[in-house]
Amino acid sequence: MTNEETDSLIEEQELYEHHRIVCDPKQSLIRLDKFLFDRLANTSRNRIQVAAKAGNVLVNGKAAKPSQKVKPGDEISIVLPYPQREMELVAEDIPLNILYEDEHILVIDKQAGLVVHPGHGNWTGTLVNALLFHFGKLPSTPGAEIPRPGLVHRLDKDTSGVMVVGKTEEALTHLARQFFDRTSDRRYNALVWGDFAEDEGVIEGHIGRSVRDRTVQSVFSEGDQGKPALTRWRVLERFRYVSLVECKLETGRTHQIRVHMQWTGHPLFNDAAYGGDRVLKGTTFTKYRQFVENCFRSLPRQALHARTLDIDHPISGVRMHFESPLPADMQVVLDRWRTYVAAKPFDEGEEDALDKEAANNMK
Repeated sequence: MTNEETDSLIEEQELYEHHRIVCDPKQSLIRLDKFLFDRLANTSRNRIQVAAKAGNVLVNGKAAKPSQKVKPGDEISIVLPYPQREMELVAEDIPLNILYEDEHILVIDKQAGLVVHPGHGNWTGTLVNALLFHFGKLPSTPGAEIPRPGLVHRLDKDTSGVMVVGKTEEALTHLARQFFDRTSDRRYNALVWGDFAEDEGVIEGHIGRSVRDRTVQSVFSEGDQGKPALTRWRVLERFRYVSLVECKLETGRTHQIRVHMQWTGHPLFNDAAYGGDRVLKGTTFTKYRQFVENCFRSLPRQALHARTLDIDHPISGVRMHFESPLPADMQVVLDRWRTYVAAKPFDEGEEDALDKEAANNMK
């Protein structure tokens, strides 16, 4: 009997699938590509061969050719891009802010409010619909009639910033491997509630869907549920009541930065899903509350922006760096906080008063 373990990240921010197969002691000697084709659903032999060419198929930890013979006891690992879904996709003329494009990849600066992938009531008006219009036809699996999105990662609807899209099966496969091996580098800017005692740190805690609210994620500190998640952070600027931080993702769990920050007592500014859309730090005075509410109106979403992305070009191998400036809504709010804390002297009593109220709000 063949032992197979599949780690599929379709539900997560990274859109690839990882399969690990340990061959039975009585396994017959057959070609590797045929062996995998017989065991992986909705995967063509050509797709497996492309993955092998990209170094995404390992046998006993070493890159293998499609023609290599599978032997009893072999441990096989394969990473594939996001699998095709049976859905009807309609091309839509939705503006894209393109940072870079060649025949292999497209890098965009995604605007806030744009859903990345169709689903859950958002079957139109998504990035995938926009890509269909931009490309004319998205990359498709050979032999398949329905084009599929060339995505290896995604951003939340209301998160802005840099995203890379693969335009060919080969490019997608290379990018999937980089995200799986953590050789890509992604850094986000987030405005969060509260100040930090340290200048930088690491948040580590398993993340999984909340048992009380299936629309959000939770951190399971004991590690008995969810999947491992690690976020590195450092403070970029302090505004006494809120802080601008840079977050580097070491894993790609759904809502990772948002739920990790909330778990450590620093919800993202105006993140309604994780309690950041209330006054959590500062004074209880009416003028301050009005100031914060005005900031909320100027930034009607969680204050999170995918600032930079570093990848190796899937064909040339050249290291590439892409950066997106802070969008106008975040920049406006940061400027307002700079002005506010510069003009208002610190009052320890006011801080303590609101901390009690904030604690009650967070219960």
